[in-house]
Amino acid sequence: MMETMDWFKKEKSPIANTKEEDKTVKTEGLFTKCDNCRAFIWKKDLDANSKVCPKCAFHFRINSKERLEMLLDDHAYQMLDQQLISNDPLNFVDREPYIKRLETARNATGLNDALVNATGKIGGRAVQISAMEYAFIGGSMGSVVGEMITLAVERSTKEKVPLIIVSASGGARMHEGTLSLMQMGKVSAALAHLDEARVPFISILTDPTTGGVTASYAMLGDLNIAEPGALIGFAGPRVIEQTIRQKLPKGFQRSEFLLEHGMLDAIVDRRELREYLINALNFFMK
Repeated sequence: MMETMDWFKKEKSPIANTKEEDKTVKTEGLFTKCDNCRAFIWKKDLDANSKVCPKCAFHFRINSKERLEMLLDDHAYQMLDQQLISNDPLNFVDREPYIKRLETARNATGLNDALVNATGKIGGRAVQISAMEYAFIGGSMGSVVGEMITLAVERSTKEKVPLIIVSASGGARMHEGTLSLMQMGKVSAALAHLDEARVPFISILTDPTTGGVTASYAMLGDLNIAEPGALIGFAGPRVIEQTIRQKLPKGFQRSEFLLEHGMLDAIVDRRELREYLINALNFFMK
């Protein structure tokens, strides 16, 4: 009887993971879900397809580095003006101090602000290019972003090199108050000099492009191009509906709606954008 009781008291060894469980662990994090068609996509396939859903052509958001590498020859570029850093002129505090937000954004993105200025080549032709970084406080435009874009415009004017700006922004940065709003006029004035010098400016609007960025340089291009399905507008749809007390039409503030109403020149799939830019630059610089 004692032997039988000892048998029941024996510790049971844990059951090893099955092959099926091993598969689950190994594939975790390798797929992503499309926000549009809800399909699961192998991340490597998504990267190989320029972050465009292979099933429904939904355009995932990409960062400034990916954008530059995608557009420029040999994925090569030289970054400029990255030494500029925002301060906290208003000692602004909401849920946390503005200076803390800046520090968090710098650590997360590796950038000093929401824009990358670079020089490189597209189709063998030298260009000045500015790509906004939405991950840095929503790609908002403060004093540094306005100054960096102005510097890029001035270089293009001086060197007679085409300018490309890729917008991805929630608008002017409220943390810097009027200083942010002043950047709209500042950049627009610089672009007027670029136009007088007859140097082309191509504006690329991606999801989202809103607020003071839309109300200034994003819509001032000699050629205004948007990605499919991009949210583009000044105020949000809810604010507009409350102001005019009317229901907005379906697709309002999406790139297709704006193209139909004459606010854009073209909608170009990201996978075809580089070739489109090469043709556009050849046309402008002929």
